[in-house]
Amino acid sequence: MTVSGEVLFEFRRVGALVKVTAFHVSSMTEVSISGPASAGEAILRTQALRRLEYVMAKRAAEKS
Repeated sequence: MTVSGEVLFEFRRVGALVKVTAFHVSSMTEVSISGPASAGEAILRTQALRRLEYVMAKRAAEKS
């Protein structure tokens, strides 16, 4: 599943980790991940988006 529509990201550093929150606007689905600050924004953004896709696919499967 590919997420379509607007996705907002928030990055919050907590010590050596970064907490990334991804929010899909139209479905109001929100997920969070944590990763090392040294990983870089692009990698953390990709991981958060993958988790968002997983959660949205799981919810869609539960509805059918």
